[in-house]
Amino acid sequence: MSGTDPAADPAADPAADPAAGSTDAHPAAGSAAAPAAENGGPGSAAEGVPRRSLGRRLVRYGFLAVALGFGGYAVAREWDAVVTGFARLSWAALAGSLVAVVAALLGAMLTWRTLLADLGSPLPARPAAKVFFVGQLGKYIPGAVWPVLAQMEMGRDLGVPRPRSAAAFFLMMPIQLATGLLVTLVTLGWNQYGWLLLFVPLLLVLLEPRVVNAVIGYALRRLGREPLERPLTRRGMLTALAWALAGWLAYGVHLYFVAPQGGLLFAVGAFAMSWCLGILTFVIPAGAGVREVAMVAVLAPHLDSGDAIAVALSSRIVIIVGDLICAGLAGIAARRDSV
Repeated sequence: MSGTDPAADPAADPAADPAAGSTDAHPAAGSAAAPAAENGGPGSAAEGVPRRSLGRRLVRYGFLAVALGFGGYAVAREWDAVVTGFARLSWAALAGSLVAVVAALLGAMLTWRTLLADLGSPLPARPAAKVFFVGQLGKYIPGAVWPVLAQMEMGRDLGVPRPRSAAAFFLMMPIQLATGLLVTLVTLGWNQYGWLLLFVPLLLVLLEPRVVNAVIGYALRRLGREPLERPLTRRGMLTALAWALAGWLAYGVHLYFVAPQGGLLFAVGAFAMSWCLGILTFVIPAGAGVREVAMVAVLAPHLDSGDAIAVALSSRIVIIVGDLICAGLAGIAARRDSV
């Protein structure tokens, strides 16, 4: 929390909001003061606040500007195809698709929030939503590090140690991959996608809390960091998996609104399959291009190539709009709480 005053921001003080939990229930929450003091360095805390606060604010606004710029570019470069795709859809279908995307993004946020709480940093819903949704805009910037850096920086203001933020972020990938592959197998059929079973044993090992805790501990030791004060539990992992599955169902509803030809179950599996292939190419911003190509291939039995491309691009744009809406609403809600 260097450069901030917890007393000035109710969201940063667990005691100010009963939903944040107490330091007795989560002993690790009180330990966030040590890293903060260490980051602050010698001298009076009041000396560094104005300069640090201004610098960090400028960095955040710069991050937002760049992320929004890349998000706008993703829309503009495919504008003709996007217009064609939207022209074949009704406003009701687009609205339903957008609502489903927002629900899916909420599922992802609750997955992350569950992991963070289980690791020892329970956050109230509104501050957690701001950290997650604003941080997620970084996925539109080339490079895979921007979302986690943004979440670590904003989480620090709420008393979340950086290693804990990073651990929650990186745990999201195997959880979403595991649940996404499971959804694909169940909805699209074992015969065609049975090869995905090859990944299941590895993912099951990666989702075992004892293995997760050992991997995190090893990584922190190699980085010269203190170990996590509170290990991940099996209950926390199962809860996170449940939220991730709910998110896949909502994403399937989103695709069903723009491509109902194959039915709801097919839409759920088609989106999960394309997303899993997209996340495996994490060097590309938000799986750009890969997810669309995979979606076109999966939709091929039900749509011709032109319609499938229009659906894939429409899906991409609706998700970008959903990201922007969630980030904007979460930021407004958190700012109101801090007034």
